Amino acid sequence: MSPLDVADNQAGAEGEKASVYVPPLQRTAGQPEPIAAHGGLSYMAFEVDGDAGTNEALKDALAEIATGESERVIEMIAKAPSGPIQTKWGVAFREYDDCVKYIRQSNSIKAPEGGLALPLPYTVHERPSYSVVPSNSVWHDPERTEMAAILRTAEEGNRRRDLYFPQVMRDARRIGEYYPGLSPNSPECMDKLGLSLAHLESKCENIYDSEEVRRVFYPEIEKLLLDFFPDATDALVYNHDVFDKDYQGDRTEDQDSKNPGVNARYANLVHNDLNDNSGRVRCRELLTRNLRNFGRQQNYTEAEADKKMSRRFMSINLAKPIETIQQFPFVLCAWPSFADQPYINNYRIYDDRVGETTRFTYRPNHEWYWIPRQQPTEVSMLKCYDSVTDGSVSRWSFHTACIDPTVSLDAPCRKNVVVRSYVFF
Repeated sequence: MSPLDVADNQAGAEGEKASVYVPPLQRTAGQPEPIAAHGGLSYMAFEVDGDAGTNEALKDALAEIATGESERVIEMIAKAPSGPIQTKWGVAFREYDDCVKYIRQSNSIKAPEGGLALPLPYTVHERPSYSVVPSNSVWHDPERTEMAAILRTAEEGNRRRDLYFPQVMRDARRIGEYYPGLSPNSPECMDKLGLSLAHLESKCENIYDSEEVRRVFYPEIEKLLLDFFPDATDALVYNHDVFDKDYQGDRTEDQDSKNPGVNARYANLVHNDLNDNSGRVRCRELLTRNLRNFGRQQNYTEAEADKKMSRRFMSINLAKPIETIQQFPFVLCAWPSFADQPYINNYRIYDDRVGETTRFTYRPNHEWYWIPRQQPTEVSMLKCYDSVTDGSVSRWSFHTACIDPTVSLDAPCRKNVVVRSYVFF
């Protein structure tokens, strides 16, 4: 029996496990199998006594560590000579500055007008990875101190399996030049590329005030989404993050008070927030349980959620600056350039769920976009998930933060608010 059969059978066993939702793995037509544990089957399939499969995920995390594969990759990178490293995907670098120097000396790496050539960090580890989130009880359980020490060492090694690869950024405002007739400010652009731009004059004055963001900004974004997608019937903004490396106030996260705090770290790795499984699981968690929902309360029964999710729905992240962005811009990759590439699962282990994000290895033909000096009224939109799997539309984008080599490292870092949403049709 295949993982797909298992998922379908367990998802349909409502009489035996009414509280357990195991999503069927719904890959895009023509897409390779993901690099994932258990053939891509959700950890919800391994639920025991309400643990949502988290104990199985912890066992697999420890087993993956025990193989030594992760350490082997780290050691290979550490022992490589300085300068360019030849990988099976192309030339890469341990150090950002070495990659910048290579780009400047190259005659073949050319950016179009409004574009930029720069280093981007990709994983070079083609195995599923695990991350135990800071709130997990394993970090505070005196009976699991040995396990915690093993996991902590593995966490510290995560970034040491990344290398910098040279890539070219295109100006997202010029998408119509690359795709004649396609406006970057259109749902057609989102369908084709998995990214688009929007305009918003927000009345939210203080993004550091979580209550104000939820009260003012969330409804503004929901309206923007419904206006942007004329066929949509509903939009739900369910949480947000604030990024500001230079913020001097209280950064404390308080999930119980629906306050994400202020993040000083920018996600400097090519990744996507969701995948075939987690796009559906996260949606159902919100509709039926309001799990980690900062937005409007949802009160769907499981049957009502099934009906709503039987039609098309998408997960969209939207990022809006509070001042013109200089350093650490947000960059997005267009779906057609990686649609035939397998994603690599990263499992985020909570106490009550196992989230799934994805990572990707480098390809020279990845089609990257940025918004040079993005303005406070410009909203970048990226697709994290689409329920349409027949290949007619983009499934997702992947993205990262990056260092802009044309701007001083001392320039103000990106200050923006990122909201996460679902749009239903």
